[in-house]
Amino acid sequence: MSARHLWDHDHPYYCSEGNYYARPDDGLHTEYASWAAFHADWGDNDPDLNLVFRWDWKRPDPADYEPFGEAVPPDTLAVYWVLQRKAILRSTECIVTEADEPAVREWLARRAQTVADVWAPFLATAAKEAP
Repeated sequence: MSARHLWDHDHPYYCSEGNYYARPDDGLHTEYASWAAFHADWGDNDPDLNLVFRWDWKRPDPADYEPFGEAVPPDTLAVYWVLQRKAILRSTECIVTEADEPAVREWLARRAQTVADVWAPFLATAAKEAP
């Protein structure tokens, strides 16, 4: 396992939920109450047809909530997809806990391999050219 937790990664820029070209009620952003609920819907889908291009483990900063007497929201995992056969851009988000991290990491690693396979000709060249 990586020395860094998934919630310690801060990806550059950000990605918006859903699809810019669709109405908010078109079902292109789905929220789940748990990792298990998300995994039941998306866990075993075909990574070639349902390409994950980004993920963000979102951890709220308690300093944004506690001084105002508000409860700190739970961590969430946002997953951004391209459903390639239909060229659909969509997103999902689920509540996650630290205990979910090993399962999330395993699932994301399989999706990362698909992206690496797509970019393999360039990744191999970049590795050879690295100092």
